[in-house]
Order: sequence, then C-alpha cells, then structure tokens
Amino acid sequence: MTTYDTIMYEVNGHTATITLNRPEALNALSPHMIGELRAAYAEAESDDDIWLTVVTGTGRAFCTGADVKEIPEDGKVIYERPYLSTYDQWEAPQEGTPPFRTMAKPVIVAINGICCGAGLDWVTTGDIVIASDKATFFDPHVSIGLVAAREMVRLARALPRSVALRMALMGKHERMTVERAYELGLITEIVEHDNLLQRAHEIADIVNSNAPLAVRGTRLAIHKTLDLPLHDGEILAETFRERVVRTEDALEGPLAFVEKRKPVWKCR
Repeated sequence: MTTYDTIMYEVNGHTATITLNRPEALNALSPHMIGELRAAYAEAESDDDIWLTVVTGTGRAFCTGADVKEIPEDGKVIYERPYLSTYDQWEAPQEGTPPFRTMAKPVIVAINGICCGAGLDWVTTGDIVIASDKATFFDPHVSIGLVAAREMVRLARALPRSVALRMALMGKHERMTVERAYELGLITEIVEHDNLLQRAHEIADIVNSNAPLAVRGTRLAIHKTLDLPLHDGEILAETFRERVVRTEDALEGPLAFVEKRKPVWKCR
C-alpha cells in the first residue's frame, strides 16, 4: 500500500477510505495533493479486493478548492508535469475529482465541513453524498476574480438553474446550509458530525453486501446514459445487464435466494 503525504489511504474489508489531510490549509488542493489523489483513485480502482471508495476530509473543511498560494502567476492550471504536456491538461481540469467517467467502482463522499470551489466537484460526481450537520457549501470564484466554470456547470445540472446561478454570482458572500443542500437533493443525508465517517462506512457495507459487479454495472448504466435520449439509454443499459448475466455472481444470487442463505460474492 502506498504511503501519502497530503492524504490518508486506508483499507477496511472491501472499502478504501481516502481522507484529505491538509487541515491547516482547509484541505485546499496543491499540485502535490492532486497527484496523490489521482494515485489513490488508481490504486483503489486497480485493487480487485476493493469494491468501493469513501472520500472525506480532516478538520473543519472538506475541501476549499485550489490552494491559491500555489497558483502560478500566469494563472495556468496547476500541474506537476510541464504545462500542456499531457492529454488530461487539454481536458477540463479535474483537480481533485475522482475519474468518475472512466472508473467502475462507486464512490461515497462524506462532506465533513466547508465545501467550496473545486470541493464541490465531489458533491456533483460522487455516487452517494452525505454531509455532516456542520457542512456548508459555496463557490468563491467570482469573489477572487475567477470564472466559476466547471464546478458551476456541473452544479447547474444538479440544482435548479436559478439556485445554481445565485450561488455562482453571489460568490463567497452567501453559503448554502446543509439543510438547504438536503432539501434540494444535492446531498442524500445529514449526519451528526461525530458520526459522519461511521455512517459513511455503514452505507459502504450495505452497498458491498450487494453483488459488486452488478453494482458497477448499475452505476455505469446510469452514468453513461444521463446525456442520452431515453430509448438510447435503455438500450445501452441493457448491454451492461447482459454482460453481468454471464458472471458467476449472477448465478449465485438466485441460488442463494432459493436456498435461503446469504450470497457469497466472488466478484467474477
């Protein structure tokens, strides 16, 4: 298991927990931290024993976006590799975002406190998002002279247009409470602060009690069809179901039901 400087990576059963661990910087994203997050996501995705990832933070913030102290004077997006030397630098910058478009395993996000700027990306790309009763949400970009771009484009798909615009244009001067975020469906559960990680792992255990390949196929069927016409989405989703039907776990599930026992998933 890799050792990291700015994050913590822990494995318990079939769950990997990635914890943003720069509390003195409110878990702001430095180039080094971004690199470590990408390595941790890849580690979890490539480990056959890991079925799910939980992401959370330490201290009073989940993530406050890019570390403004480490943004170059020329304003270019922060990377450890030379500017525009890799394909991902030509894409919309992802910063700390899990590679949700290319990964198969689900991500549970547990928002422990202040969540703003690029921190909002976990809210809009996580599969299950819960939050501490101390969490708050806002986007400060326009207040520091920057365009609220990728983060708010994603939020405008998750929130009513007028709500997303209000958040984007008010900048740091208005924060969305955790209650309002729950009311709007931005998060799925409000948890007492001290119980947040425990609750995230309870949810992880429930998800992991299901057939892991069926979970991944279901996740992909939803993610890959969100922007498609309904009928096209239905046809594509059926291809994921047909693939999973050919697995050992697809046989084990009905057999365990008939034999009135818990299924033993082999993830194959």
